[in-house]
Amino acid sequence: MEKIVILTGAGISAESGLGTFRDEEGLWAQHAIDDVATPDGFERNPLLVHGFYNARRAQAAKAKPNAAHKALARLEQEHRGEVLIITQNVDSLHEAGGSRNVIHMHGRLNGALCHACEHRWEAPLEMTPTDQCPACYETTTRPDVVWFGEIPYGMHAIDPALAAADLFAAIGTSGNVFPAAAYGQHARRLGAHTVELNLEPSAASRDFKELRHGPASEIVPEWVEELLRDQT
Repeated sequence: MEKIVILTGAGISAESGLGTFRDEEGLWAQHAIDDVATPDGFERNPLLVHGFYNARRAQAAKAKPNAAHKALARLEQEHRGEVLIITQNVDSLHEAGGSRNVIHMHGRLNGALCHACEHRWEAPLEMTPTDQCPACYETTTRPDVVWFGEIPYGMHAIDPALAAADLFAAIGTSGNVFPAAAYGQHARRLGAHTVELNLEPSAASRDFKELRHGPASEIVPEWVEELLRDQT
């Protein structure tokens, strides 16, 4: 298994205290997705959207990487080949856990973006509609996250990585958000061994040859230990 590509979703960060779309309590349950996670929603009410992401940013800043994040960092450090993490998460827990080769396909909470000139910078804990871009000084700043209806980041690198993968794993994903939901099927068709590690079967479980279900903080370290043991 020379090249390992890993897709992670909200489930890997849930045990660090960060909620998912489907939590019955938490930030997402208090808002309609169309209001806080679409370009139209931002245009209608930028104050509401900034407030929502300020709350998410503050929550993420307090979160700590769990055993699953740390296990993937260990895999990157000790695996003889290449390990790439493609994350749907906008937190930075993979980096906090020690991973370095990470693509944030949905952006980052701790990033800010100017809609006018596309300049990017580190976001303050709180953003407002009147914030000026440090490059062009326009008040057109927004969180550097990918909203519904927008093109994910890193697609130029993701597609060839899937094509070259010997092993593809999806961890903590629902299998409902595209294009990531199709990655398992795509990688398997191209010859990769595919494994799903999730709390329960996802909507895309049929696309994976191997299924492991349970809390990420338990099953991911066990899986990583097996991979590293098998390469010796």
